[in-house]
Amino acid sequence: MTLISRVFSGADQWYDQATEAVNNAIAKYGEDQAVDFGHTAYSLPCIYAMLGDKIGTLGEAKAILEGKIKDLMTRQPRVKDVFTSGVASALCCELIEVCKYIEGNPYEAPIIGHLTDAEIREIGLPLVVDDIPGVAVIIGAAPSEEEAKALVKGYQGKGIMVFMVGGIIDQCVAQNLEMNFKIRIIPCGYDLSSVIHVVSVALRAALIFGAIQPGDWDGMWEYTMKRVHAFVNAFEPVDDQTVACGAGAIQLGFPVITNQEENIWNIPKSLIIQKDTTKFDPTSLEARDIKIKIVQMDIPVSYAPAFEGEIIRRKQTQVDFNGADVNENAFELVRTLPLSEVEDHKIEVIGPEIDEMEEGSMQSLACVVEVAGKNMQTDFEPVFERKFHNFINCLEGIMHTGQRDLIRIRVSKDAFAAGFRAKHFGEVLYAKVKSEYAGVVDKCQVKIITDHDLVKQHRADWAQAAYAKRDERLESLTDESVDVYYSCVLCQAFSPSHVCVVTPERLGLCGAVSWLDAKATNELDPTGACQIIGKGGCIDEEIGAYEEINEAVNKYSRGALERVTLYSIMQDPMTSCGCFECICGIEPFSNGVVIVNREHVGYTPLGMTFADLASMTGGGVQTPGFMGHGKSFIASKKFMKAEGGIQRIVWLPKDLKDQLRDKIDKSAKELYGIDNFTDMIADETVCEEDPEALMAFLTEKGHPVLGLEPLM
Repeated sequence: MTLISRVFSGADQWYDQATEAVNNAIAKYGEDQAVDFGHTAYSLPCIYAMLGDKIGTLGEAKAILEGKIKDLMTRQPRVKDVFTSGVASALCCELIEVCKYIEGNPYEAPIIGHLTDAEIREIGLPLVVDDIPGVAVIIGAAPSEEEAKALVKGYQGKGIMVFMVGGIIDQCVAQNLEMNFKIRIIPCGYDLSSVIHVVSVALRAALIFGAIQPGDWDGMWEYTMKRVHAFVNAFEPVDDQTVACGAGAIQLGFPVITNQEENIWNIPKSLIIQKDTTKFDPTSLEARDIKIKIVQMDIPVSYAPAFEGEIIRRKQTQVDFNGADVNENAFELVRTLPLSEVEDHKIEVIGPEIDEMEEGSMQSLACVVEVAGKNMQTDFEPVFERKFHNFINCLEGIMHTGQRDLIRIRVSKDAFAAGFRAKHFGEVLYAKVKSEYAGVVDKCQVKIITDHDLVKQHRADWAQAAYAKRDERLESLTDESVDVYYSCVLCQAFSPSHVCVVTPERLGLCGAVSWLDAKATNELDPTGACQIIGKGGCIDEEIGAYEEINEAVNKYSRGALERVTLYSIMQDPMTSCGCFECICGIEPFSNGVVIVNREHVGYTPLGMTFADLASMTGGGVQTPGFMGHGKSFIASKKFMKAEGGIQRIVWLPKDLKDQLRDKIDKSAKELYGIDNFTDMIADETVCEEDPEALMAFLTEKGHPVLGLEPLM
């Protein structure tokens, strides 16, 4: 039996299975029954992406199955037809899976199934900056439970995001492997059809970040092949349906590595036979041309970005370094010293080690990194400090929250048993600061202080003094006070035409790149993602239009953009890539704007969710009336300055409003003399999809938006 005939056989089986699933659902619910995975603006995502059709009912599902999907299954013995049959098999899987969702989410932990649009946006930035350098899809059962765990942990240790289908899930459960979205190990389901949830992530990435148009078949597979670094590991036995799905994966640019030799043909870079399953990992990375940057650290636990989402519960905790519960006696600090005062790679633990502390106790901790370098600037200190959260959280068995002197670090019993001690914080901080900031840091030494009285002393004389000085400096940084801005094109890995213009008062829309971050990035890599943009040729200061900025965005977008403004949502707004923290859109009844953050899953007064709004805004395109932005930009004095500023905000999710309350109130008072402005802003407790209820609330509160000029 040839490989081609196996693909066609598997595709036929998928078609029959999808037909049965849809017909059975129609018999039970009727053709008008709505079908949807939930929390996505692209229903059904794979069919919509590949064929351009939005499917909302069982009747529409039946029609697309018997029409366009069946037409893809030509059974002609040509390479093109083999791949179209593979894609058709995947689309059949989507119909099979969505029938399971008719009465709600059919999966229970640890199975995850469908990922929401918000979750895909959440992994967008890690994919862009290579914290997630690739995506592994593992199908079937490994030869043993131990090997299954070793394969998954091996990928996780390299930062690879792992999706699992079939028997490997139970093998990992038996090995007590933690699995969830936050640590990027995702069990899709036991049925092979659940592999479509991985395909959905790849295709929605093309829609969300790449601005690829639905139904653009060539654009979709070209995007996934070049920009979504995924691959498949398929354990034997590999049946015809798996072969058909494999053809679809290869069409999308995802090589398949299997240990089955019978009725499988080795195709370099696409279908690879690797009989030794312990070599799936290196074989897969080589096939997908994934290069892993490894920073050498002398530590006893694994280290990878995947561990950033790890939660350490109290009963799992060996020691809790808690700044809030020990007289606020914890802090993190970077200090710039003369070269003569820094001994490179000197790591001191000043005070008791972890094995001298009582199990489960709360302790004091200071992580002080002292650096020196010819190109080092004190402005870079807070940039380095903010990265401590990521540096420490990447340790397996360690949980870090907070910043400055409000940190909390938990060391798990498992990490302690593996040999983790306080000195290893120093090893990690030294290695990461030296590797990531080599351009400005010539020497680095680390003090890990656990002596309670000494931590308390240095919190006052070192940390708080430095924080106060920096805060004063940061408050003086305005768009007018600096000579240059910076571009940021990090997200072009997924959104080729997107360019952020980063200013002191407008950080990157991902929320992760401030003006100081961009400045440091440029200093470290003058030819990298952040380039200097001059402010020459002012066209209109009110809306933030400058000739040099237009020239820069035209250059860095490769001609896709001709002009942007910094302070307007209506006239040439900045583009959005898709990994924005928030999205802002005009609410026509109130003449104001609604802002919703990625974490909020409910509806807004616009009648749309975050996912719905984001589908109109991402992909590096300009959308007047809508814009993506970082959370902190909401309270900026430059937020929508051209249209009346924060006075236009009429609705925010409650959690976001409470988070930014003090900053919003301060800006409103300073700019417009308004007291307690956040109390005038509605949230989901006032209304969701009801603009009339919104207007009634705004009128009752005397919201200033009611007296502003019309936006349109």
